[in-house]
Amino acid sequence: MDKETIEKFDLRQFVKSWLLPLAAEIAILLVIFNFVINITYVPTGSMIPTISEHSVLISLREYNTDELQRGEIYSFHSDELGKTLIKRLIGLPGETVRIEGNGNIYINDVRLDEPYVKNQEYGYTGTFEVPEGCYFFLGDNRSGSSDARYWDNPYIEAEDVISRAVFTIFPFSDFGFLE
Repeated sequence: MDKETIEKFDLRQFVKSWLLPLAAEIAILLVIFNFVINITYVPTGSMIPTISEHSVLISLREYNTDELQRGEIYSFHSDELGKTLIKRLIGLPGETVRIEGNGNIYINDVRLDEPYVKNQEYGYTGTFEVPEGCYFFLGDNRSGSSDARYWDNPYIEAEDVISRAVFTIFPFSDFGFLE
């Protein structure tokens, strides 16, 4: 074999052994991060004590919004605010959500048990009729959360729900699954 043949052989071997597997790994990671999981940054304390301010979460993409569950934490896009938010799902399509001044929430006149809420007594009262195809979200830190109670349009459409938060990766002191 001449020198040129050996160099071509080495280049082919390099491409087969290194470049193709690396390209495949990058492609798989891109698919996972675009279609399966989402990394979510939480800039505020609106979800304290469940999620600390400046937390980084792993969220699972939501494709079937018919199966969203009250009490779970979701990220969603707010057209009104022009940004992605993360809050707890409180009201489902077709439900009436009533908030009393002492912080108690009623769903269709049944009191909602919310052990995750901080600063429950905040003096806000209001009633919301959640339209079909929409959801109603609140932060866990009720007195420190700018959430659906204060928006011009308090309802998030199903297609704007992005992912369900499942795991905190930062800060390390909170590392673990969300409750």
